[in-house]
Amino acid sequence: MLKILHTADWHLGKRLQEYTRIEEQKLVLDEIIQIADQEKVDLVLLAGDIFDSFNPSHEAVELLYKSLRKLSNNGHRPIFAISGNHDSNQFIEAPDPLAREMGIFFYSRFDSVIPKGKIESGLEIINSESGFVEFSIPGHSIPIRLILAPYATELSLKTYLGEGDREKEFRAILSEKWSNLADRYCDENGINLFMGHFFFIQEGQPIPTNAEPESERPILHVGGTQALFTQQIPPQMQYAALGHLHRYHAVSQKPCPVVYASSPLAYSFSEADQEKKVVIIEAEAGKPVSYTPIELKKGRPLYRVKFEQLQEALLWLEKHPYCFVELTYVTEQSIDASTRKALLKAHDGIVNLIPQIKNPRAQEDLSLKAEDLEKDMLALFQLYYQNSKGLEANEELMEIFKEIISTEENS
Repeated sequence: MLKILHTADWHLGKRLQEYTRIEEQKLVLDEIIQIADQEKVDLVLLAGDIFDSFNPSHEAVELLYKSLRKLSNNGHRPIFAISGNHDSNQFIEAPDPLAREMGIFFYSRFDSVIPKGKIESGLEIINSESGFVEFSIPGHSIPIRLILAPYATELSLKTYLGEGDREKEFRAILSEKWSNLADRYCDENGINLFMGHFFFIQEGQPIPTNAEPESERPILHVGGTQALFTQQIPPQMQYAALGHLHRYHAVSQKPCPVVYASSPLAYSFSEADQEKKVVIIEAEAGKPVSYTPIELKKGRPLYRVKFEQLQEALLWLEKHPYCFVELTYVTEQSIDASTRKALLKAHDGIVNLIPQIKNPRAQEDLSLKAEDLEKDMLALFQLYYQNSKGLEANEELMEIFKEIISTEENS
């Protein structure tokens, strides 16, 4: 029995507006390391978006290297990591020659080939070619086969898709490549795994408009391609470890469990209230795998809340000190200065404070009419403000607008 830990979308260096998340990332990566140790995991799969930007900070890079060294159990637990759409291919693969000596393999380009041979820990690369590696680890006589599918574009595949149905052709290229690898190397005498960083859906299903989190760049491969199909994963595979979507879920059970592990932290308010997880997989040759999600509990949760009374809001904030909050405050007009000050003083994690106007005048028919074109600029601005904000512009705002008009007229 081989035990595998599947994780993804670490986004090291990620910020929530002006708030850094690096200390939370340290805590949750330590939690993942503890889970790997407690579960006696043999292998780790990290399915892309390791960093949040192409040029990660020194702090983020240092956190990655220190965490992977611990997660690898000082070289005795192999780790395979692929790049995602947030990662720089060159940056991800730069430490690979040194990292391989610790049993850590970075893979970011479809034309890369992991060198064959045995390393000091006893891990041996048996077969390797572009997009594929077969290896054995000490204590397990059965070979492990892994199809590697980092985020790819037409350029990274070094192919030209012409001017026809580029989505269809892109899918066909990847599907053929994966199928050929599986046919050559993946039989029932080994454990067969797939790891990719793509947006997968079941063919024929509509693409959900809100599937990708607010913090995620939509994956647009070529010609507007937004999704690959689970049916493209070869039938020999026993588990598909995916990255990109930040919510834990199994897209399909065919041809095998096709699973997004989730990000370790909530990185945008579209992820508020989500449980973050890693997945533990138990695999044997020639048999269906079993897999278990394990909830991650470190780091600040994100909440979206709404209140109409100041005291009610203050009480909630007092009871939830360790979180980030998007707070909507229902008010007759705007949030007055004293209320805003009281809310922001009560909690250090209010990221967004949003007024919701009761009975806004915007519900009236304030759309521009032909006769409105005869009005002066001040009247038109007042009409616009009422229509967009549901309030009359106050005297201070109108004075500022007058100054703007005056400046423009005199320039």
